[in-house]
Amino acid sequence: MQRNFLFAVVLIGSVLLTGCSGNDKNIIEASGTIEGTDINIGTEVAGKVSAVRVDEGMRVSKGDTLLIIDDADYQIQLRSAAANAAAADAQYRLALEGSRKEDILLAETAFKTAETDYNRMKELLAAQTITQKQYDDVYSRYVAAQQTYQKLVRGLRKSEIDAAHARREQAAAQADQLRKKVRDCYILAPSEGIVSLKAVEVGELVTMGANVIRITYLDKVKLTIYVNEQQLGKVHVGQTAEVRTDSSPDKAHQGKVVYISPNAEFTPKNVQTKEERTKLVFGVKIEIDNKDGALKPGLPADARLVIGQ
Repeated sequence: MQRNFLFAVVLIGSVLLTGCSGNDKNIIEASGTIEGTDINIGTEVAGKVSAVRVDEGMRVSKGDTLLIIDDADYQIQLRSAAANAAAADAQYRLALEGSRKEDILLAETAFKTAETDYNRMKELLAAQTITQKQYDDVYSRYVAAQQTYQKLVRGLRKSEIDAAHARREQAAAQADQLRKKVRDCYILAPSEGIVSLKAVEVGELVTMGANVIRITYLDKVKLTIYVNEQQLGKVHVGQTAEVRTDSSPDKAHQGKVVYISPNAEFTPKNVQTKEERTKLVFGVKIEIDNKDGALKPGLPADARLVIGQ
């Protein structure tokens, strides 16, 4: 009788264990490393750093000034370019307006006087009272005065106006380029985040394209885990996940699946056993709210996804 009772207890225990194991099939547990979004900020101009307004660990907002490069040389170049642009603009407007009325009136008077002299010389030449050279000189002055007057009346040709317009646009573009260089001396934060790297100090010379500041966005962080082919069909974008870290295992951080890799890959090399590393898996990226900043980049974390619901 006692033996039968013990057998019944063992049987019931086995059933309970089997039920727990079945429930585990509805849960995916995997580990990964917390990742922030890094923004490496480079310089678009070269020069000497005149001010650094942030330090590592500081929180910045979008548009905050992070660093200033001395813009004295660019300001000088800008004044020259702006003056050249103003001169080119004035020349273009003159081309559009045409000749001044005063210039046309003076040219007309000179032309009429030359025409009178020419007509008189024609009569004198016919009467053979002047030499051919005297006549030719008056005729040359008459033709020159006529051409000058007609040119002022007609104004510039379209091609000349187009050339003046092109010179104005070129000068304006050069001035705009210098204005941009002056603006680029003030390096602004492209987004909010934490300054995770300050690579320069005041007085240092920087070249164009040098990375000087790094901002890490931590209000939302990501965790990449890997699931096998059998588990993949049970995971979908938008699925909720629970994330915990070794430093605070009792605190659950809520996240959701935002990306599932379409391509299979071998398990990453940081997995301990060689057998696990040879399995094909799919990357799953989980986004986690981190307004309190508790999750830091590089921190190991465990994710728990409930499936089959």
